[in-house]
Amino acid sequence: MNQLDVIVIGAGIGGLTTAALLQHRGLSTLTLEQHTVAGGSASLFRKKGYTFDAGASMFYGFGKHGTGGTLNLHRRIFELLGIEVRTVFDPVQIHYHLPDADSAGHFYSVRTHYDREKFFAELIQKFPHESEGIRKFYDELEAVYDIISSFPAGSLEDVAHLAKLGVKHPKKVYDLARFTFKSMGKTARAYITDENLLRFIDIECYAWAVQDATATPLVNAGICLADRHHGGINYPIGSSGAIAKALVDGIEKFGGEVILGRAVSEIIIRNGKAIGVRMESGKEYFAKAVVSNATVWDTFGTLVKDEKYKVDESKFITAPSWFQLHLGVDANVFPEGFEVHHIIVEDWNTYQKGGTIRLSAPSLIDPSLAPAGKHVLHAFNESTADQWTKRFSKDPDYETAKEQYADDLIARVSRVLPGLKDAIDLRFIATPLTHKRYLRRYQGSYGPLLKANQIVLQKPQNTTPVDDLYAVGDSCFPGQGVIAVTYSGISCAHIISKKFGVKFEYV
Repeated sequence: MNQLDVIVIGAGIGGLTTAALLQHRGLSTLTLEQHTVAGGSASLFRKKGYTFDAGASMFYGFGKHGTGGTLNLHRRIFELLGIEVRTVFDPVQIHYHLPDADSAGHFYSVRTHYDREKFFAELIQKFPHESEGIRKFYDELEAVYDIISSFPAGSLEDVAHLAKLGVKHPKKVYDLARFTFKSMGKTARAYITDENLLRFIDIECYAWAVQDATATPLVNAGICLADRHHGGINYPIGSSGAIAKALVDGIEKFGGEVILGRAVSEIIIRNGKAIGVRMESGKEYFAKAVVSNATVWDTFGTLVKDEKYKVDESKFITAPSWFQLHLGVDANVFPEGFEVHHIIVEDWNTYQKGGTIRLSAPSLIDPSLAPAGKHVLHAFNESTADQWTKRFSKDPDYETAKEQYADDLIARVSRVLPGLKDAIDLRFIATPLTHKRYLRRYQGSYGPLLKANQIVLQKPQNTTPVDDLYAVGDSCFPGQGVIAVTYSGISCAHIISKKFGVKFEYV
């Protein structure tokens, strides 16, 4: 039995980060991915000269060291691996288009600028009576960020790591413990009373956490909503797939292997320990540790066959999936100064029920993604697998429903991009069933979310009930988003390094 040190199931960003850092430390790794491309929800696909992000187009973690106190994990990882990922800076995180207070169907705009004072000026112009509360609330997020950005990224399951932090930063550890029990929504309401402004703060959370502010831990918000004013938003040249490619290159540079297009059917467990994996082909690989980048439900409902490990679905909220529309469009449809990322909220009563539309047009800052005179446009909104029925391949009813929904979404987006319908050169559609099929994610879901009464530390960590089986990705602390799963990968590599007696090199 030719035994490896670590097998990683799934080449999502969390799994690849784990494998790259472990391989760099001299442990032998094998990463197995059922899809033909690496990156998971942050992969890419190409059609007729266009390059599309399969998921996210907005990335933290590439800030320069000189920007001061940033959580620039991607940059630090790639510098450690000796791999270059070129990026382009985006000065506006998101341009929000929000309903007017009079419900007249008009939008008012708020741009979340990299420049913190510029952002404040724009928000205070809309809510001048809340100027003091705005500053005090966002200062709370800054305080959380200041603490977290001063700590080295590591596993919260390593008692020695926590002890070192406690000795070196006793006050910051104490303050962070206090912040852990707070939500963003309750903190906002301590300083702000205007309901429309509180709704804006809700959508600030919903934009990346798929929950309102009350259900969003203050610690998570402090990272994402403060770092946009430090490390900022930077797009990897060539699409989101550049991140996954760089991690694969790093793994292979240090002797590891990544195999694409090969699906794992089972995690082999003997005497309560994970000892390897069985492929759908029947081939088996063995290792001293196994890491699953699958969701918690796919790991313990499909890959681990023993029913006693199955996760109770009521333990967490199952995040929704997405209806996604990938378009190639004529460049002239975009007005001068149109930002890369937009969120359209049509109605505050339905914003969590499909009434929020997300837009990304990354070719506005990376022209390599589209042919000359064209741009890529990604429009998507919340959807769930149970909203779609597909009886068989090429089911005409399913195909018709997709096209009708896409037409409706284009009409809704046209409120901020007039003339879009006539500017479309190419379109591709994905439903939650598409995500379920290609990404093998439970119900195509964005992963487990915390309930309103849960704190961030109740998010699963990297160790699992099965010995030598570890988890990584959006099912783990700290949660959803590319930078969050990157952190989970660093944390997982940390705890596995300790298992093997290998010194972990902080990034």
